[in-house]
Amino acid sequence: MPTLSLGSPPGPFALEIAKVGQDLGCERIWLYDSAALYEDIWIWLDRIGRETTIGLGTAVLVPNLRHVMTTASAAATIEHSYPGRLVMGFGTGATARWVLGKKALSWASTRTYIENLRGLLAGEVVEIDGEACQMIHWPGFTAERPMRIPILLSAMGPKGQQITREIADGIIDVGGQPFDMAWHVNMFTGTVLGDGEERTSDRVKEAIGPWAVLPYHGAHAAAPEFVEFLPNGTEWFESIKAARPEGQHHLAVHDGHATHVTDRDRELVLDAAWDLPIAQGAWVATPDEIRARAQAAGEAGITELLYTPCGPDPVGEARRMAEVFAST
Repeated sequence: MPTLSLGSPPGPFALEIAKVGQDLGCERIWLYDSAALYEDIWIWLDRIGRETTIGLGTAVLVPNLRHVMTTASAAATIEHSYPGRLVMGFGTGATARWVLGKKALSWASTRTYIENLRGLLAGEVVEIDGEACQMIHWPGFTAERPMRIPILLSAMGPKGQQITREIADGIIDVGGQPFDMAWHVNMFTGTVLGDGEERTSDRVKEAIGPWAVLPYHGAHAAAPEFVEFLPNGTEWFESIKAARPEGQHHLAVHDGHATHVTDRDRELVLDAAWDLPIAQGAWVATPDEIRARAQAAGEAGITELLYTPCGPDPVGEARRMAEVFAST
């Protein structure tokens, strides 16, 4: 059976979710990284580190948001304060760059960033922007080098997955397809059904709604015209264009991204999104069905399940899901 971890935006519910995870035997708390949407990930990792003993993870850091030396120093700070608890996930920055109006980074630039980070944490001299750089902290000013903090990559396509095999300690994905690495983290959303509760109940739709509508956000980021191929996509896009002037549409698209359902999304696309892959693949099931699904995930090679509670009661959602795994 895979272990269970919990995910949260760095912000108002993060510490409570981390404490739920600690109390119910979860592996770690993974925090998201999107500066335009959430508070600072490193500050919240430190706060959670002080007040709990649960493992700490980043899912996922985005290279362009910080100079690699800044990331190395932040990681070293957490490692110095809470030795052995930090795991770093990285990605090319889909959401965190979409909300800035940018496309995801290239895998080539992401790889260079990770390799430089590894070198810095090892105490090596690396070349950054054409200049020699090294962590030269005085003894006692941070954790001693070399530091070996595990690094995982969020990779969905063949190029990213090959780079993951070559430079990372494991993979973070969505969907849980078999992958030939010993550390395989699968991110999922969902909710535990109550006795007699239907999958299409209002509570369920609100609980997973922030993730269910993400296909519209992703389609707009890929190419706005793609939205028209989604159910009610044309009406939704017209509402986006009415909300913000040209050049600011992405700000309206990503309002509440992965945490809240906007009035626009609820009115125009939440019901329509129910037939799309994220909602259909969500773990909306009874406790016994969830345990069976987790068992199947483990048999497919997944070693850690990363549950992402959202909606109006993320702490309660985290507790209910963690209780299912705790009773296994």
